[in-house]
Amino acid sequence: MSPFLLALFSLLICKSMASHQEVVRGLNVEKYMGRWYETALFPSFFQPKNGVDTRATYTLRPDGNFSVLNEVWVNGRRKSISGIAYKADPRSDEAKLKVKFRIPPDLPFVPVVGDYWVLYVDDGYQNAVVGHPTRRFLWDKFLP
Repeated sequence: MSPFLLALFSLLICKSMASHQEVVRGLNVEKYMGRWYETALFPSFFQPKNGVDTRATYTLRPDGNFSVLNEVWVNGRRKSISGIAYKADPRSDEAKLKVKFRIPPDLPFVPVVGDYWVLYVDDGYQNAVVGHPTRRFLWDKFLP
């Protein structure tokens, strides 16, 4: 299935779901690591409206958490923010994660923590849908 059709299908399904959201269980974190490219999204207040080539790079850390580097190009200039992702409940097999960023990046004492739920990942770990429990944010990602 083409990334565009997968993105469209994923966005329509997720937007129309009932109040309960299913998340991936037993996420293979090692397979999930890498550089993911955004193929579709619900617009959000924290992403530039005119950004292109948005990507997220995940790198496994020795403590089992992973580093997050989000990048986007706006008017030919790279903008980025880095953070740490970790399981919301370490005892659960659900892919309900938290991501902690420092905003602005030069002020390390002001952390912002958000929910990051993996709602779908294909068997080959090349397509994923990531969302938020409020359904206000949703991203479709592709790992080449």
